[in-house]
This record gives sequence, C-alpha cells and structure tokens, in this order.
Amino acid sequence: MNPVVAFVVVMAVWTVSEMVAKRTRSLLSSLFVASIIFLIGFLTGIFPEDLLQASSLLALAGVVVGFVIVHLGTMISLDDFKKQWRTLLVGISAVAGMGVLLLGAAYLFGGDVTDAEYDGLLASARDFALAGTGALSGGTISVLIVQEAALGVGLTAVAVFPVLIAALQGLIGFPLTSIILRKEATRLRDAYRAGDVQAPVVAEAQEASAGRLPAFLRNTPGTLFIVGVVVLLSIGINNLTDGTLNTFVMALIFGIVLRSTGVFKANILNGIDSFGLMMLAIMILVFGPLATVEPADVAALAVPLLVTFVVGLAGMALFTVIVGRLLGYSPAMSLAIGLTSLYGFPGTMILSQEAARGAGEDDEERAAIEGQILPKMIVAGFSTVTITSVVVTSIIAGGIGG
Repeated sequence: MNPVVAFVVVMAVWTVSEMVAKRTRSLLSSLFVASIIFLIGFLTGIFPEDLLQASSLLALAGVVVGFVIVHLGTMISLDDFKKQWRTLLVGISAVAGMGVLLLGAAYLFGGDVTDAEYDGLLASARDFALAGTGALSGGTISVLIVQEAALGVGLTAVAVFPVLIAALQGLIGFPLTSIILRKEATRLRDAYRAGDVQAPVVAEAQEASAGRLPAFLRNTPGTLFIVGVVVLLSIGINNLTDGTLNTFVMALIFGIVLRSTGVFKANILNGIDSFGLMMLAIMILVFGPLATVEPADVAALAVPLLVTFVVGLAGMALFTVIVGRLLGYSPAMSLAIGLTSLYGFPGTMILSQEAARGAGEDDEERAAIEGQILPKMIVAGFSTVTITSVVVTSIIAGGIGG
C-alpha cells in the first residue's frame, strides 16, 4: 500500500475516534472506537493487512515507546510511586484471580477438546486454560511464551489461541475500563468539590525549572538525544539480566528517579515538536494485532475464547474487588486496575486522561481527578502486563500439553 495513503487513512480513523470520544464525553473511548473501525476494516478487506505497517507508524512506535515510558516516569514523583504498593498488590490479585477461576473451569469442564476442524490435534481444556491465563493477563512477551510452549508439543490450536485473545482483548478492556473509570472519576470529582480530595501538589521550584540539563539539551533534538540514552541504558540492563529487569520497567524507574532528583523536568517530552506524532504512533501499536484476525480462527476457537473471557474476567473482578476493599480502594478503582491486564500502556494513560476530561468541568478538577487515577493506572499496567503476567506465564506454560 502507498505509505502516504496508509498514513492518511490511519489519521482519518484516529480523527473520527477522537471526535466520537469528545462527543460522548469519553463514554466511548477513542481507543475502543478506533479498534472497532480497524477490526471491521480488516475483516471486510476494506483495509489491507499491511495498512499499519505501510503507514510507517508501527516502525516509529517500536523506536519511541521507550521514550514515552521515560516521559511517563517524569509525570510521577518518587513519593507517588512509593504510595502505589497497594496498586501493585491489586494488580497481582487480578492475574491470580484469572488463573484460579480459569483452571477451576478447566477441571469443571474436564476431558479433551478435539479441534479436528482446526489442526486435527487434541488439546485439553487445561491447555486452553493455561494459555488463556497467560494471554489474557499479559502482553506480547506472555503471548510468545505460550506460543513457544504450545508449538513445542505440537498444539497449533493452542498456539493460535493467545494471538486471538491479544487481538480481541482490547475490544473488551477499553469500553469496560472507560465506563468504570468514568464512574470513579465522577466519584473523585464530587469528593474534590467536598474538599476530600486535593489537587496534586508539585514542587514549585522543580516544576518551574527546566531541570539540571545543560541549555543545549533543552530543545527537541537535545531532549530526544538524552532520553534516548536513558532508553539505551534500560535496554542494556534488560539484556544483561536476560529480561528479568524489563526494558520498559527500567525506563519507567529511570524517568521517576531523574525527575525526582531534578535532572529531568516534570513531563520531559511536553513541548517538543515531535511528541504528538510519537504518541499517535504508540497508539497504533494497540491495533496491530487486529490485522491478523481471521474469522475462521475465531469461529474454530469460539467456545474457548468465550469461556476464557467470561471466566477470566469474573476471577479478576472477584479477586481485585476483595483485595482492593481490604486495601482501601473503591470497587471501581480496583476493577479498573485489574482490567489493565487486558491492554497495558498506552491504554492506561489514554483512558485515565479521557476519564478526567469527561468528568472534570475545569482544569483544576481535571488535574485533581487525573492525579488520583493516572499514577494508579500506570503502575497497574506495569504490575499486571509487564511483571506479574510474565512471571506467571513462564511458570504455567510448562504445563501445556502435559
């Protein structure tokens, strides 16, 4: 496909999605609307499969995602990050809840499920439960771990299963989170008006300054250079630890530390010429899997997909609400934290900002709401998708085909 045509089509889809989100006050999130448009476009053949690749935005996103995660770190103070230990526990409980109920459902259904129409091989309900837990609670790395384990024992259907989950889970996660966060944002707005919630306090001296970087690094190329060095350090640590210290986790930590020490200003990438395009490119990462969805695959694995989503989300909801209540979180905030396992970043940031814009009636209210929601959602996304799910999937994947 012509790269310019592809770029224009993608921008048109995102423009329509943003318009719908604003008209509905974020009840229909831009991510959900764009997901539906892309899914219909790919399934009907209106959009060629190489649309996103041809637009060059996927390639750009692969380069700059670490940059934006460093930027996210500079949006969160060290004190805010320390306060999120409860969010981490709620996120872990979400993955645990999915796994427990999915394995319970597998033993309840029992027996072997013959997928003769797909690949002629036998796969047990337990295989699909294990694969579903890894895929539903994690991102790309978890999907790859499950695929490798399934293909290693010749279960092609089970290997395809997590790919379909990854492609479809945003369609479920985005609208659910949007509705739930909207409810939480309304609660926080009322609490703010009652004086029970305060706007985020930012150190005036640090906020007003440009950080400790030399003046020649405070322009667009200088900022991108120095943030790029931080991303390279994060990649190096990831490689040295064989992925134990994940690149994106390290990028987030570096951003938080450099902001807290005053080396980086808060919101390091705000104001540079290319930040808007970088964010648009990263959003396109969300829609990449939709181009690979085949109706025949969905039909062949419809029952395992339905069971995985219904039972997995029920387990997530049960565990997160219980753990969240014990830790002092509202049911809505707990559910939103658990749902981050379905999409992670950048959805955690976009949905939080949209909820704040939809509920707040002025800049102060929006800032107060976002200050309560965004740190939790960012940490939740990393605790579920990047950390917990990878650890859990690495452990349970060995049971596929066993």
